[in-house]
Amino acid sequence: MGKEVKVAKTTHGGHCHSGSLALDLPENCEKIVLVGNPNVGKSVFFNYFSGLYVDVSNYPGTTIEISQARYKNNAIIDTPGIYGVSSFNDEEIVARDIILSADKVVNVVDAVHIERDLFLTLQLIDMGLPLVVALNFMDEVEEQDLKIDVDLLSDLLGVPVIPTIAVKKRGLADVESALLEAREGHQDSFLHKKLHEMLSRVGSQPEALMVLEGDPYVAARHGIEPAADREEIYVRRRERVNDIVGHVVSEARMSETIRQKIGRLVLNPIAGIPILALVLYGLYELVGVLVAQIIVGFTEKTVMNGYWEPFIRGVVNPIISQKTALGTILIGEFGLLTMTVTYLLGLLLPLVFGFYLALALMEDSGYLPRLATLVDRVLTSIGLNGRAVVPLILGFGCVTMATITTRLLGTEREKTIATAILQWAIPCSAQLGVITVLLAAIGGAYTLLYAGIIFLVLVTIGTVLSRWLPGQSSPLLIDLPPLRFPKPSNVVRKAATRTYGFMKEATPWFFMGALIVSVMQVTGMLNIWQNLWAPITTGWLRLPKEAATAFVMGLVRRDFGAAGLYAMHLSAMQTVVALVTITLFVPCIASIMILFKERGAKQAVLIWIGSWILAFGLGGILAQLLVRVI
Repeated sequence: MGKEVKVAKTTHGGHCHSGSLALDLPENCEKIVLVGNPNVGKSVFFNYFSGLYVDVSNYPGTTIEISQARYKNNAIIDTPGIYGVSSFNDEEIVARDIILSADKVVNVVDAVHIERDLFLTLQLIDMGLPLVVALNFMDEVEEQDLKIDVDLLSDLLGVPVIPTIAVKKRGLADVESALLEAREGHQDSFLHKKLHEMLSRVGSQPEALMVLEGDPYVAARHGIEPAADREEIYVRRRERVNDIVGHVVSEARMSETIRQKIGRLVLNPIAGIPILALVLYGLYELVGVLVAQIIVGFTEKTVMNGYWEPFIRGVVNPIISQKTALGTILIGEFGLLTMTVTYLLGLLLPLVFGFYLALALMEDSGYLPRLATLVDRVLTSIGLNGRAVVPLILGFGCVTMATITTRLLGTEREKTIATAILQWAIPCSAQLGVITVLLAAIGGAYTLLYAGIIFLVLVTIGTVLSRWLPGQSSPLLIDLPPLRFPKPSNVVRKAATRTYGFMKEATPWFFMGALIVSVMQVTGMLNIWQNLWAPITTGWLRLPKEAATAFVMGLVRRDFGAAGLYAMHLSAMQTVVALVTITLFVPCIASIMILFKERGAKQAVLIWIGSWILAFGLGGILAQLLVRVI
């Protein structure tokens, strides 16, 4: 698994320490942990319980984000969605260690998929943790004509079970009240003797269970060998789940809801592909038309160019003349206070928010995992499986973060193929937003040409690497949550949180890029750079000499490079050539750093050099062909 992470459950100096975050809480406060399968609505519960102090940060030693907050005089922590407490990937390691340190657990269960989710519930009970079960999506249970005997379920589990409809805030207050009654449930009698024998060597019932289930990391902490009882324990736990479900769940009548029918149609290639086309068209209208043209037209031209830039020049110019070197750096053509602020607030901010809004809609509706299933066969042909659609789509938001999520893929072969595609052929959201604005100005034919070339590159990269690298694609195993209408507040909050994270990470790089270009401008280095690249930019790519400036920007951030093209006056042919080249151009500095970390120096160097060759090679070929055709 690579690295071990550990949560320290301590109190110190009157504060309650929770993972990497020291919350300002009284001594002996409780740590309440939210646990559940993916897509069960834990974030809604966290938002309900969290107070003013909310921290979202990477868990120590990992890139896994954990949300932590103050709840009354206690700490509440949200964990990654898991199907069981184990150590098969980084998400499970982080969730496992937070759960092991918990004082109380709120286990959120998808009532529609209760047979799946109760496996985790029984494991938490076997760990001896004080527990409250929140039985969520009870409205969908009714829609599907299912009946769940909640009281009997509570009796069989031995813990409070509260029916909830989290998105409507129904039952949340009851879950809060039930925390006072959180207790250990009915443990498997078969495990009782084994656990007590292991307790004498480990000293903690949750960790004793982990050792019995063969967790090598927990066993190593105590200097003992992991036991070999996992299969037997898992089989018995599954049998217990089946028995409980058989007693508490009944079906009034076999019927199929409209949402279930749509869910099946989405998965059928005959109906699913037209539906996908409609979804993509809707996303284009949202991001490409409403945001990229109408909103950006107002924020970038009316607000920033019309009001902000004249204002800031009027403030700075009397103090530091724009004709001086410092004035040029501050309020010149690439000024830190003019162009950089305009691009960040007038151009990038609405574009990035628009993309993440679209992504959140796909996630919260349950469409994204269905899209993964629909495209599984296509992605298998280029050496991936349907799960790769997640990092590929996330790549349109931020290639850096998407490269990290390739960890979700099953094999090193798939991770290499997906990473290469991300670094070479996927424009990030800010870059894509600028590209959309430029393409919108030159018409549909050129837009199709650009999209066709990038798609062809993507397919070619995947096909070549799939045939070159040994091995085969792993099978797709993915959970399909029910289709549902996204809750606007959840979608907006998720999009805003991601946008804030992106802008926080991107802003320093944009200022650095603007500073580099401005310094090159005042020292004459920019003109030297442009002349040095002239044989390639003007001769091979058929672009203005100034296009070399965009490549300087692109070395800092790809989206900054694309934004550099935005201010240039290009013909339709030059626009397509420039956009193809800048899309395939080198990843930004942040992506390169993650690339080296995730794939190692050898692969990172090959991908980086390959992007130079691919970008200028294909861009030049396209330019030469268009000159002859047009």
